[in-house]
Amino acid sequence: MSQTNTASASSLQSRLGTLVVIPWAGSHEDGGDTPFLLAYSLGDGVDGPEAGQEAVLQAAKEIGLPVGGAILDVAQSPKADVRVLVEGGKAVLTMPYLKVTCPVPDQWTAAARARESVYVILASRPWPEAAPGTAVTEESLRAFAADAEVLGTAAHFTVPVGTLRV
Repeated sequence: MSQTNTASASSLQSRLGTLVVIPWAGSHEDGGDTPFLLAYSLGDGVDGPEAGQEAVLQAAKEIGLPVGGAILDVAQSPKADVRVLVEGGKAVLTMPYLKVTCPVPDQWTAAARARESVYVILASRPWPEAAPGTAVTEESLRAFAADAEVLGTAAHFTVPVGTLRV
């Protein structure tokens, strides 16, 4: 499912709480698949879920990620310090406040390689029901990730796929 990063260093990080990432690939109107990474908080930060949501929005602003529907192409925005590395069946998402490694299925890896980018959604709304170790069904993922309120208060951005160079 995902790996987590429990923030603890700064005040903002402690309000973010546990951040989780879930990968999936879905069909696109052009006939190919699009690789997605959904990052969200469990809402377990020191000041509770509402403060966690505010902290995600503040973090997005600091990173230079627009919230509310505009899709940022990180390759065209030097301000946004976000990277995705795809190697060995894993994706590594690195950005301020979050560095996470998560296993990704072959379909996801193939889509990432074909598109040469990954679509990332940083949800500000907490999703405590999708804690690590809890089964997340396709239906519950679809319900959360397609919810208009979640999408309207999330940062949306595409990140070029990086690989290890030998």
